[in-house]
Amino acid sequence: MSTSEEISALLVTRFGTDPETIRPEVPLRQLRLDSLALEELRLLIEDRMDVDLEDVVLSSRDTVAHLVEAVRSKVGA
Repeated sequence: MSTSEEISALLVTRFGTDPETIRPEVPLRQLRLDSLALEELRLLIEDRMDVDLEDVVLSSRDTVAHLVEAVRSKVGA
């Protein structure tokens, strides 16, 4: 499963996000992710993908593509 597929799966299963709304250009706030939800998502990604995202700063203004790239950069590190 690719990084974007993993993140999409978490958004759908844990946050009830409609899969049709998860597109690279969509800001995370449009997926109804506030700062608390983003922190929960970060922890879920760390656990599921065995990656350390502690120094990754995310805001609800960031896009899905930004999140995926941030995770990819850590997976490859």
